[in-house]
Amino acid sequence: MTSSLLPASRFYQRWLAAAPGRQAKVDALAQLSLANVDLAELLATERKHGELPLGRGMRRLRNLLIATLIRRDLEGKADLAEVVETVTRLADFAIREHLAEVDAELRAAHGVPTGAESGQPQELMVLAMGKQGGGELNVSSDIDLIFVYPEDGETVPTAPGQRVLSNHEYFIRLGKKLIAAIAEITEDGFTFRVDMALRPNGGSGPLAASLGMVEQYLIVQGREWERYAWVKARAVTGRPEDIAALEQIVRPFCFRRYLDFGVIDAIRSMHAQIRAEVNRQERLHPDRSNNVKLGRGGIREIEFLAQVFQLIRGGRDPSLRDRSTRATLRQLPDKGLLEADIVQRLLDSYTFLRNLEHRLQYLDDAQTHTLPPNPDDQLAIAHMMGLPDVPTLLARLDAHRQFVAGQFDAMFADKSGGEEGIEPETSNECADPDNREAIEARFAALRYADPAAAANRLIATWQAPRLQSLPEASRNRLVALVNAALPLIARADEENAAGDQLATLGRLLDFLEAIARRSAYLSLLTEYPHTLQRVITMMHASRWAATFLSQHPILLDELLDDRIRNAVFDPAALAADLDAQLAAAKGDTERQLDILREVHHAQLFHLLAQDLAGDLTVEKLADHLSALADVIVAAVVKCVWATVATRHREVPKFAVIAYGKLGGKELGYVSDLDVIFLFDDEDQDAPGNYAKLAQRFITWMTSHTSAGILFDIDVALRPDGASGMLVSSVQAFERYQQNSAWVWEHQALTRARFCAGDAEIGEQFEKIRCQVLRKERDAAELRREVLAMRKRMHEAHPSRGEQFDLKQDEGGMIDIEFIVQYLVLRHSAQYRELTGNIGNIALLKLCGSLGLIDAALAGGTADAYRAMRKLQHQLRLQGQDQSRVDPSRVEQHAAKVTALWQAMFGDAESQQSA
Repeated sequence: MTSSLLPASRFYQRWLAAAPGRQAKVDALAQLSLANVDLAELLATERKHGELPLGRGMRRLRNLLIATLIRRDLEGKADLAEVVETVTRLADFAIREHLAEVDAELRAAHGVPTGAESGQPQELMVLAMGKQGGGELNVSSDIDLIFVYPEDGETVPTAPGQRVLSNHEYFIRLGKKLIAAIAEITEDGFTFRVDMALRPNGGSGPLAASLGMVEQYLIVQGREWERYAWVKARAVTGRPEDIAALEQIVRPFCFRRYLDFGVIDAIRSMHAQIRAEVNRQERLHPDRSNNVKLGRGGIREIEFLAQVFQLIRGGRDPSLRDRSTRATLRQLPDKGLLEADIVQRLLDSYTFLRNLEHRLQYLDDAQTHTLPPNPDDQLAIAHMMGLPDVPTLLARLDAHRQFVAGQFDAMFADKSGGEEGIEPETSNECADPDNREAIEARFAALRYADPAAAANRLIATWQAPRLQSLPEASRNRLVALVNAALPLIARADEENAAGDQLATLGRLLDFLEAIARRSAYLSLLTEYPHTLQRVITMMHASRWAATFLSQHPILLDELLDDRIRNAVFDPAALAADLDAQLAAAKGDTERQLDILREVHHAQLFHLLAQDLAGDLTVEKLADHLSALADVIVAAVVKCVWATVATRHREVPKFAVIAYGKLGGKELGYVSDLDVIFLFDDEDQDAPGNYAKLAQRFITWMTSHTSAGILFDIDVALRPDGASGMLVSSVQAFERYQQNSAWVWEHQALTRARFCAGDAEIGEQFEKIRCQVLRKERDAAELRREVLAMRKRMHEAHPSRGEQFDLKQDEGGMIDIEFIVQYLVLRHSAQYRELTGNIGNIALLKLCGSLGLIDAALAGGTADAYRAMRKLQHQLRLQGQDQSRVDPSRVEQHAAKVTALWQAMFGDAESQQSA
């Protein structure tokens, strides 16, 4: 663009023509980026270094900056960012400068406003709302402000004759003077128009409110639309401690601690009201169509698209609380919330629409958002946009608006009917527990195997006490969801013969009862119908999944898109993300506990979805679950150490050693963690501090919070067991293992590994472990000890009934584990590779290849272990705690295990029995 476009701005031409020196000022200033220009220096020049009052100087500065922005923008030297940032900086600057002046005047007349409780001087907080709050103010915008003062009290005179005012009256007067200073039209124009309508109670409320008044208002009367306004609230003035106190009030009002999908319907309603008003205005004034701000596909719809993600997730993700629309949009792809190409197109549309808005305002410095009716003005606007004619402008505008409107509809269109899997005709007959005949007929029509039983189950839900007093809106959503779910359950059963309609129906109804009072979750399932389909699929496949989802309904968010199926588990990335989240909540133990649980449950849920879809083997799943536990353990150690007030070093010389399933990387969904704690630190405070660390570690892991529990912790394998110290030095652990440990403790050591904490201690532990396992042992004595321990376990878990216990019975998994442990302890002195922590299956095959056992029996036993683990896993997915199956399902596998057991221990077992 060139200066030939400048005549299109009548404001620019009028302003230049009014005084001969203005052209030179603009020529000089237009060579600089205005985003970083020194406003104080420019103001001093405009005031002729104090000759003119502040009000006149500020207005002259404003006109100079707007004229220069028009020049730079139309010449292609300034982008949208420079324009909006400059105007925002000017607004902030004007507020601060004028407030300082009028406050000094009032203090001279009335003294210093002082808090009644604190006794501290009070300062006014001027809150910038809307686009100023977001740093995106347009060139002819008004500014939306709210005035807040810290606490009530009265002024304290500082000179004779000063008249005492209450703080309330003082700050109202101060606010009025500030508005007049900025907004009054004088011979030099105005600085900014000021709108105070967003303050508590709007036009009927006091001009200034105390923090206490703001808190009371937001808690008791704050309306849904005010949440969207307060998201952008930014304090331009005020003391840091007062601003922090205000943040503590505003944050929970704007951002819910749970995922707030109810905002979609609320924004939809608010947008409908805005659209209705725009349509009314366009009917009254047909020549004022194409409202680029409030019209269909306009700027406001892009702002709503960004803001809905903030309001849904901002309570859990602080990074989504940015006040800028553009900054918020740019974050969405990295968080998997919106595709990168869609975000880029939204940003392109936002830039186009905002640039067009500015050119509409460049004509006459008017606060307008609609295309002018005059054809010549329309052509001027097209040329300012770099387009040849009006039809091209309208076509380009229409393309952007259609795209924005399409994205808006995808997010906000009412999805309660007509979507795939949701029947548009939903009948309330199924919601009437007294109309059993209609309910049963509905199940029969859907081809349920037992319509009567299904009807009984649904009626029991409608009669459940927690559903009796549901708000009408929630009950209507629940009815719609049940009506949508019934055919989906029938379809799931047809597609998977292994399922059970009645069981799936019961699981889903239990889940809906559990979330019925949380309208946000009902809204999520209503707004995203495919999520309901995914919930039913999981519940049909796994009773355990249904229970887990009912306990942690916040995980519904993970089912929104295909991330849950396609996500590749990355422990390093997870650890970095978790560390960042925990750091952001530093000092807030309750929030950190919840973050740990939310992150763990979300990752667990991802793995569960992939598991149920058949994407993971049992071994791969166990590897991932074990790595996930390692990440959580490491994060908890770091967080807990920060809470030890007496800690003597910043990074503890402390390590967590994993045993059992975690040690062998065979963790399941609900496994507890067998761990011990080691330290290597000569400081006199070390034993006491590390004992505190271990105790708090256990508390953080096992505490039940609103987000659930992490893991049960078992520390029985520490040296000397229950009678031993909770934390051992590396040296004490080594002495115990070399001199005092029982054989069964060395058996346990075969599956132990460093889990988290100080890596050097981990290396020392591994060295000790290998030394102990590689000791020469008397074969006969080792057999006797191993068999004696196995006998004690049999006696503690006798075989019961006709079913086969996959873990405890002869030929089961514990027999296999004892075989491997014996082989490691017996032969590691000769074959050092046996001390590798490679898992039971790999160790069996290694022993076969080394000729320590029959290779065929080794392979068969390894296959048996894999098959039994898979069976055990399937049972747990169905919510069965006991690992019992019909013997015929494992008969061949158990026979191979028994054959290997007899080959290794048969003679010794006979002698021991004798």
